[in-house]
Amino acid sequence: MRSPFAPLALAVLCSHLSLAQSQAQPSSSPAPTAVALPVSQALTLRQALRLTLTHNPDLAAARLELQAMEAAEIQAGARPNPELGLLVEDTRGSSRTTTLQWSQPIELGPKRAARLEAAARAREQAAVALQAKQAELRAAVSSGFFEVLGAQEQVKVGEAMLELARNASSIATKRLQAGKVPPLEQAKAQVAEAGVRAEWVQAQSELVLARQRLASLWGQGQGSVEQIDGRADLPPEPPSATELAERMAQAPAVRLARLDIAKRQAQTLGERAKRVPDLTFTLGAKRDVELGRTQAVVGLSIPLPLLDSNQGNLLEALRREEQARELLTAVTLRLQADVAQTSERLRQTRQQALTLRTEVLPTAQSAYDAAVKGYELGKFSLMDVLDAQRTLFQLRQQQLRSSAEAYRASAELDRLLAPRQDDLNQE
Repeated sequence: MRSPFAPLALAVLCSHLSLAQSQAQPSSSPAPTAVALPVSQALTLRQALRLTLTHNPDLAAARLELQAMEAAEIQAGARPNPELGLLVEDTRGSSRTTTLQWSQPIELGPKRAARLEAAARAREQAAVALQAKQAELRAAVSSGFFEVLGAQEQVKVGEAMLELARNASSIATKRLQAGKVPPLEQAKAQVAEAGVRAEWVQAQSELVLARQRLASLWGQGQGSVEQIDGRADLPPEPPSATELAERMAQAPAVRLARLDIAKRQAQTLGERAKRVPDLTFTLGAKRDVELGRTQAVVGLSIPLPLLDSNQGNLLEALRREEQARELLTAVTLRLQADVAQTSERLRQTRQQALTLRTEVLPTAQSAYDAAVKGYELGKFSLMDVLDAQRTLFQLRQQQLRSSAEAYRASAELDRLLAPRQDDLNQE
């Protein structure tokens, strides 16, 4: 004889199965792919930032992590599923008893609220981690961009100094032909020219490598960056002490540490709530074939926390919470030290670059021009010209290096503190 509860059980099972399948279907939106875009001949910093923020695979992974945490937050709000049970007593048809029951667990205490709070904090952490990754990439792009820009200027300086060296060799050759200097002097001029040419070739090689490193940030290879547009001789302005203090309070590392404390507190609340056992309510029907009647079944069950009161998990959660507070202190102190050191490096290198550009280089250029003119008139020796040439070349290189170091320090500050809102609005 077929049980009268079979259609009910089949309908309930089919409805829950279809609901589970609909919730388990993956999202139809395709994952973002890194599509290589053509790069213009004159690449600006804003274009490089947009390319990187759009196509960098590490940033795409951080976005997916945020989406995963959003899904975890949805799951944290789910309530316990009901349970459908079927119990058959005695397999003989004449005396068989069939019981169909529906059990629903009921969470007691703030378990669900604690789960939601912890999941929300984890989702916020993923969002801040995404912002930190964006700040890191912006700093890398800015540093790489001005590295290429400085390398371009180094090549231009090398070309200019090579032209000066050729001019000195030409003057030495003319004076040799006029019998005013020995052949050794012409050889010295040619050796100096060869040395400048070697420096120029080295600068070209460094420019190629710097372009490759910059293009790799958005997934493009060699040849994607031919020329960039910008100035490498104007170092960035250092932020004020007030601005640094404001940005340090909202630095990604500090925000992550604070959110970790909030998440640990929610987890502690959840572990404390688990010490309160959950209640299970049961409702069903019992069919007795022998008696020919159906009886209602109502029940309540609750576990007894006699052997496991979740004491160890609660103690662990409390220690994790204390650990998160100590880590916040450590992160804040480390950030203050790094920011102070980087700010001083920015101030120092910027001052060096400006001093070389406005005071030292004009004097060195005048000294070289005077040495060349005096050599043509026979008042100075070739060594005076070569010394002035070498000094001018080294000072120009030092000015470019100081400016590049200032840009690297500024990019490091943006990585530590996240870019200013004005800079973000300009992108």
